[in-house]
Amino acid sequence: MADQPVILIPARLASTRLPNKPLADIAGLPMIVQVWQRAMEADCGRVVVAAAEAEIADVVIAAGGEVVLTDPDLPSGSDRIYQALEKIDPAGKHQRIVNMQGDLPTLEPGLIARVLDVLGTHDMSTLIAEIVDDAERDDPNVVKAVMAMQTAQEGRALYFTRATAPTGPGPLYHHIGIYAYQRAALAQFVALPPSPREQRERLEQLRALEAGMGIAAACVGTVPVGVDTPQDLELANRILTGHTAPEGN
Repeated sequence: MADQPVILIPARLASTRLPNKPLADIAGLPMIVQVWQRAMEADCGRVVVAAAEAEIADVVIAAGGEVVLTDPDLPSGSDRIYQALEKIDPAGKHQRIVNMQGDLPTLEPGLIARVLDVLGTHDMSTLIAEIVDDAERDDPNVVKAVMAMQTAQEGRALYFTRATAPTGPGPLYHHIGIYAYQRAALAQFVALPPSPREQRERLEQLRALEAGMGIAAACVGTVPVGVDTPQDLELANRILTGHTAPEGN
């Protein structure tokens, strides 16, 4: 039987900048339900929300989604999806796993297929978009991917940083927080302790690079809104109600 990917969406209520973020209303639905709908629209495989609290599980179930409760004290989204994976698939049927962040309600569903496509035989994969807005170049909230591009659309990640990098002429790449993993690579990743660069930059994916794991990346033409603030929430609501266009690159 061919491998069947699974899309896991980690979600928890604790958020310093936007309390109860997964339950925030966007276009008449809780944000986590909007994200679940984008994953279902991708039609790439089973979709499961990895919820830290029953309140999240309740709204997903009410929408017709599949959900699994996870330990609310887990340190990261990666730990959350791994615990969920072990609960829903102890037999190991799903060997390719997508970690779709629970705060990307405007994600184009086709991006899920793209991150799976570029995974290939690599340990992990992710997505990037070329930065065209000068304000993003120096914004520490915009994570940059330092790339070794092998074609115009695909390459290998060398580093991730909140700084403006690399220096000199040439494109900069905005990292988009969606990942695909080989199951064995995800198990390896969550077993590793936080790495020095990860702790310094506050970027979990650096743990994988410091451990020698490979991260492939595909360059795409759209950047979803990551909802972290009330302003982000307003923008996502405007996009999903058709009052503004999604950001393109």
